[in-house]
Amino acid sequence: MKIAVIGQSLFGQEVYKELRKDGHTIVGVFTIPDKDGKADPLATEAEKDGVPVFKFPRWRVKSQAIPEVVSQYRDMGAELNVLPFCSQFIPMEVIDHPKHGSIIYHPSLLPRHRGASAINWTLIHGDKKAGFTVFWADDGLDTGPILLQKECDVEPNDTVNTIYKRFLFPEGVKGTVEAVRLIAEGKAPKITQPQEGATYEGIQKKEGAKIDWNQSAEALHNWIRGNDKVPGAWAEVDGRKVTFYGSILVDNGTTASGQPLEISGASRPGIVTKAGLVLFGNDDKALLVKNLQFDGKMIAAAQYFRSGSSAAVELTEEEKTFAEQMRAVWKSILSNVSQIEDSTDFFKSGAASMDVVRLVEEVKLRASSCQLQNEDVYMNTTFQDFIQMCVRKLRGEDDEEELVVDYVEKTINNMTIKIPHQLFINGEFVDAEGGKTYKTINPTDGTVRDRADINKVTKGTTEMEEHRLADLMEQHQEELATIEAIDSGAVYTLALKTHVGMSIQTFRYFAGWCDKIQGSTIPINQARPNRNLTFTKKEPIGVCAIVIPWNYPLMMLAWKTAACLGAGNTVVLKPAQVTPLTALKFAELAARAGLPKGVLNILPGSGALVGQRLSDHPDVRKLGFTGSTEIGKHIMKSCAVSNVKKVSLELGGKSPLIIFSDCDLDKAVRMGMSSVFFNKGENCIAAGRLFVEDTIHDQFVKKVVRVCFYLTSLINRTTRSFCRFFFEPTVFTDVQDHMYIAKEESFGPVMIISNDVDDVLRRANATEYGLASGVFTRDISKALYVSERLDAGTVFVNTYNKTDVAAPFGGFKQSGFGKDLGQDALNEYLKTKAVTIEY
Repeated sequence: MKIAVIGQSLFGQEVYKELRKDGHTIVGVFTIPDKDGKADPLATEAEKDGVPVFKFPRWRVKSQAIPEVVSQYRDMGAELNVLPFCSQFIPMEVIDHPKHGSIIYHPSLLPRHRGASAINWTLIHGDKKAGFTVFWADDGLDTGPILLQKECDVEPNDTVNTIYKRFLFPEGVKGTVEAVRLIAEGKAPKITQPQEGATYEGIQKKEGAKIDWNQSAEALHNWIRGNDKVPGAWAEVDGRKVTFYGSILVDNGTTASGQPLEISGASRPGIVTKAGLVLFGNDDKALLVKNLQFDGKMIAAAQYFRSGSSAAVELTEEEKTFAEQMRAVWKSILSNVSQIEDSTDFFKSGAASMDVVRLVEEVKLRASSCQLQNEDVYMNTTFQDFIQMCVRKLRGEDDEEELVVDYVEKTINNMTIKIPHQLFINGEFVDAEGGKTYKTINPTDGTVRDRADINKVTKGTTEMEEHRLADLMEQHQEELATIEAIDSGAVYTLALKTHVGMSIQTFRYFAGWCDKIQGSTIPINQARPNRNLTFTKKEPIGVCAIVIPWNYPLMMLAWKTAACLGAGNTVVLKPAQVTPLTALKFAELAARAGLPKGVLNILPGSGALVGQRLSDHPDVRKLGFTGSTEIGKHIMKSCAVSNVKKVSLELGGKSPLIIFSDCDLDKAVRMGMSSVFFNKGENCIAAGRLFVEDTIHDQFVKKVVRVCFYLTSLINRTTRSFCRFFFEPTVFTDVQDHMYIAKEESFGPVMIISNDVDDVLRRANATEYGLASGVFTRDISKALYVSERLDAGTVFVNTYNKTDVAAPFGGFKQSGFGKDLGQDALNEYLKTKAVTIEY
């Protein structure tokens, strides 16, 4: 079809691009005039494609169409007008001219919320559903017949911006293009708008956005978020007009601690806390406001009583060079401004929201350690304030709040250990919503302690400093090992050497990979002409979820988190419900090591709640899981249904260990026992079944039983004063292939021995698991032959449990897929992009 696009903005630009992709001919683009010397994005895109662009200041004068304007429009010969977003009044002579008429995108579920501020009123009224309508234009205001509608849920803390970005923009573009497709196919309906439920609300203006405090907290929240960011809900505070932004509902506002702030008309004073400004409704429930604006400047609400107190910092020569680089960046963005002065205001000079995104990225390119958020630009709008803010961040003097940790202290192992017990989100320890908690049990004596549950999550991306974190872990290794022992029941010495020691090694290993991730160049021969360059880039996936088990709480965290962060992602980690403590201590150390806020988040809680939400969450693009095969299957299904997440799974095992008669028997006994009883048998790669050749079987069993008796007597002597949370070492012999214990994972100190090796490879592989395996023999040819034919991700020869941070680890079949450790682990958290250039 021949289409005229009438409108503006990035939304209009995307609709224009998609219509062209769909094969339609855009005969003309009619948009607004340049503002401050800058063309609208729709105009820029069309001009690039050579499509005629018209920038009429107006279409009508005194309610009458301008004949010259209408004539130029008609000359284009459009068969359909598409108005994706249009702020101008278009005369009916234009609306009705094309063969197929005109269609308009509107961001509400018509007939509700007719008018230009539809999204605002959707939130102000507390609607549970939002959406958009594509309708046939008529001579009324948003009253024409409906062609297409789509809806979405409104989340409790949605803003105009979040709904627009999540649904109204991306789905609105698709919906508008779909509507055009229906028209082209002759299938487009014309459904008369019902009168029932019809509303019209005018454009929200500043004078009408004053807050009425005689409302519930939810109504206040809806009013503030519905007016965020334009025109901005406001109230009188300290004799001046203060505008409120970034409202969220909170459950525990009545217990907030901070400095009271009197607000004219409010039922009670607000409280300025380190998280923001807590406000109260007439129902005594609370909401939290993140940012405030007054006297022409936006600040973090938490800084209200400190605003204006900072003295200007004097710049070093290096910082002056950075300032001049940024002055050039401002000049490139504000092309209409002849010279950037210290007093130049970014927004008053014509900058828009997309320019904020560009400015933040330009800062990252020139000073990677200066991690800005969009709000930093909104709060420092003049060039001088902007540079002062950047320099303070570069110096580490940007008034960051000191990390506050509510410890539980316990004296044990000749030391006082300090354990955080709250969620760790966006760089802070916080209570769960509603103050929910659950209990953890010390498996050595049965004592319990309350722990925080979950209901929050965050995201954000930046570089990380794994070396510094590894150093801090090493400084606190005895404390970490003690916490690991009381939380998971690990033997302290093993926790110190393996649980903690290998965790430190893992972070150091992946710290070395951070600046060595690279793609490759690829010769391509089939394309003509053959002057081509193809290369690949390895890019971070984004927000990654990690769910780990209880047997190695800290080490499993390290194996996955170090690779994930080293690849440049952010992490939301759920520790096992019963062993959250070392993960929370790790979060404290990560914050003290300088990890930027939002890069690491720890959410203790149940798998059914937290794990399921992470599997289902649309913003999570990768999930790494270690646990049972049954739960792994459920996670894989949820990840597929939600948004086809990338998944890596390290699941159950029934690892065979084959011991031939030509082995070093004493070593085979020693390593065989270690293969089963290491870490109390709570080991995913534990040898689940030993095949021992007949000629050495009895001797092997006798040696094993002798040691087991010793271990049992030792356990009885050292644990008699405790609750019996211990399982004695157990040995089964003469186990046949059909028996339950020959097929299912034990995950405890249970040795299962079969006394022959006839047809051993078939029998060893006759399982749905394939995590690890082992063989003991002095015959190297036999060892290599068997290792090639064992269907497992890891094969140990004359050793067992010998994992290393540089060697990939992962299974086959229903033991999962994907790798931890080694270079292969990085690829689990990267995506490969191919770029081809013709020259």
